[in-house]
Amino acid sequence: MRCRSLILMSGFWFLISALPAAAHDDGRFASSPLKPWFDQLKSGNGLCCSFADGVTVEDVDWDVHDGHYRVHLDGQWVPVPDDAVVTEPNRYGRAVAWPYQDASGATRIRCFMPGAGT
Repeated sequence: MRCRSLILMSGFWFLISALPAAAHDDGRFASSPLKPWFDQLKSGNGLCCSFADGVTVEDVDWDVHDGHYRVHLDGQWVPVPDDAVVTEPNRYGRAVAWPYQDASGATRIRCFMPGAGT
């Protein structure tokens, strides 16, 4: 599957919602200075863009609960597994999650990058 998280590199990302994107990378952001950085992001689960789209998570839609991150997607709080947390500094600034649907249809988090300053 092609990495679709590149849409996050645009300065127009206020257009991106906290729902998984339906479109794949069409090359619009190939010249973004953050492209190489996004392409190499990984968590304990591997590369972040390999299974799901990266989506913007607004500050009010992520927090720490009982010592673990969680994100609010599709009307529900989804726990972020500890091994899904991207530990390198967030050069993008805003929080990003890479959700996917498991075989049962439940939303899971492959990678999560907290917003800068956390």
